[in-house]
Amino acid sequence: MAIHHPPHGPLLLTGATGFLGMELLARYLERTERVVYALVRAGDDAEATARLRDAASTVVPDPERYENRLIAIRGDVALPGLGLDDGVRDELAEEVTEIVHAAASVEFTLPLAGARAINLDGTRQLLELGERCAQRGSGLRRFSHVSTAYVAGTHRGAFAEDQLDRGQDFRNTYEQTKWEAERLVHAHFGHLPIQIFRPSIVVGERGSGWTPAFNVIYGPLRALAQGTMPPVLPARRASPVDVVPVDYVADAIFELSGRADGAGTTYTLAAGEQASSVGELLDLAAAAFDRRRPRALPPALYRRTLHQLLLRRSSGARGRWLERMDVFLPYFALQVRYGTERASAALAPVGVVPTPLPDYFDRLVDYAVTAEWGRTPLTRVAAARRPAAPSQPEAAAEPVALAGAGR
Repeated sequence: MAIHHPPHGPLLLTGATGFLGMELLARYLERTERVVYALVRAGDDAEATARLRDAASTVVPDPERYENRLIAIRGDVALPGLGLDDGVRDELAEEVTEIVHAAASVEFTLPLAGARAINLDGTRQLLELGERCAQRGSGLRRFSHVSTAYVAGTHRGAFAEDQLDRGQDFRNTYEQTKWEAERLVHAHFGHLPIQIFRPSIVVGERGSGWTPAFNVIYGPLRALAQGTMPPVLPARRASPVDVVPVDYVADAIFELSGRADGAGTTYTLAAGEQASSVGELLDLAAAAFDRRRPRALPPALYRRTLHQLLLRRSSGARGRWLERMDVFLPYFALQVRYGTERASAALAPVGVVPTPLPDYFDRLVDYAVTAEWGRTPLTRVAAARRPAAPSQPEAAAEPVALAGAGR
């Protein structure tokens, strides 16, 4: 059956099998008539198609109805030319009118060279393809680059949407390479219709709690649920914990990238002034799991007085958690606030707004426990149909990885 391309034309989506990418995929399939090309890592074309169909089956009911406009392109952002031959790149350039670049590695501990290969060089490859698209076919209407609010790094105080280089340092290679990638994207503002989106910490959906990615705040939450979290944490109760649900982020990108205006702008998709705090998060989690709330101790004082003592006295799951906590606990002592003025002004009139964490925290916990922190996951479709249930404390189990690749 012939497909009628709406005015926006076909788009290329990277990261379609990752957390945010799947949410974006669902919106382009369900809310538009557009052909979606998805760049998928695979050993051959059949595997790429199977992976993309699995992703679609996870997030939309009756995925087979979209098969005639959902096309897997076997490739890899970490390879020269995206792993595509010139003929395929030229065909995409003739067809594609929009690129949504959501692929990234979100692994905090990846060596710098590996993180750059994906987050920096991958972005460079997509920009080069965007240049081809702009010169061929119907031209390029929009290039949407998904960055992160954590390009702010160690900056203290307000960090506005128009700010990028503030002399900040970085806590891990993820932050550093996403900052480097955003600098590269900025260099193309003059000749590509680019928008940059900076989500903060992305968690499960507000309505169902669904997520396939149990990283960042989920690690400490699970440790508290299992009783493996130590009684004292290097944290500041007043420090902001800026968390946004994935459905808000996907809705925002879908809405803003579809508008005729807005090229050359950056939108921070964060809770901003509504951000939760370390103290509130610990209180919510302790109540949800019926555990004693850990005490927050200033990080410098904790390291001088308690860290080595706790390591010596801890074994098993708690000992492993202490050894690995350096990856995510810096986010419990942040002193930055993300400005969201431009995003709020553009999105609030159409009802796309973040929700305060306490309003949906129980649903995040309920889903995490039901899915056994990723060991028995549900599809987004099944999670949406599941009736909400009170959160239940979980028995102790082996900790999960802190972060995983989002490619």
